[in-house]
Amino acid sequence: MTITNKQSGTNVHEIADGIYRINTPVIIDGVSGGFSFNQYLIVDDEPLIFHTGPRKMFSLVREAVASVLPVTRLRHIAFSHVEADECGSLNEWLAAAPESSPLCGTVAALVSIDDLADRPARALADGEILSLGKHSMRWFDTPHLPHAWECGFMMEERTNTLLCGDLFTQGGADLPALTESDILGPSEAFRHGMDYFSHTRNARDMLARLASAKPTTLACMHGSAWRGDGEKLLLSLADALSA
Repeated sequence: MTITNKQSGTNVHEIADGIYRINTPVIIDGVSGGFSFNQYLIVDDEPLIFHTGPRKMFSLVREAVASVLPVTRLRHIAFSHVEADECGSLNEWLAAAPESSPLCGTVAALVSIDDLADRPARALADGEILSLGKHSMRWFDTPHLPHAWECGFMMEERTNTLLCGDLFTQGGADLPALTESDILGPSEAFRHGMDYFSHTRNARDMLARLASAKPTTLACMHGSAWRGDGEKLLLSLADALSA
């Protein structure tokens, strides 16, 4: 792990081959033990960052990216859905990386990004694959899972890494970058305390579809990334949501 900003504690850790977790711990009023924001940088011929971080964290995340590769090399500014921590600094990234474009699902492009962003989005259809070079990204539409009509996730198919956004959100500001320990229990405790799921009736079907991709690394947006039997864990989440 590399600390890129001693004041904020922002750090970078490679969680899979060519995939780096950028993490900033924060203290939030009302959240015991703090919280964290993660972005994921994929280094390849066409580098991609998944989630931008909030606009006010832009300088911290940019500094972290620059510790791995020149920011101007970025080609894809990707995100799960339209919310500050997913894409709050999107236009700052587009300015910093002049050859980059927003990367999102078709609904996000249609209803928000082609208006909000300074450059048109590269919209991915459900199931579409984008090659970055060595890495291949598959887009999954997951409307309202856990929230937002335009929500979706990306699977990096060479390393079997699922960029799973707000699924398995864990509270806490001091967690390991990558764990093989239980994250369902902590994430369910966090969900019950601050329920951010839409509880769409299609949740089980969408989680089963993600599980069928058999991820072995889950790149969570808040808390530790996780390594293990992702199929089993996603189906366990489906059971918990149905309980």
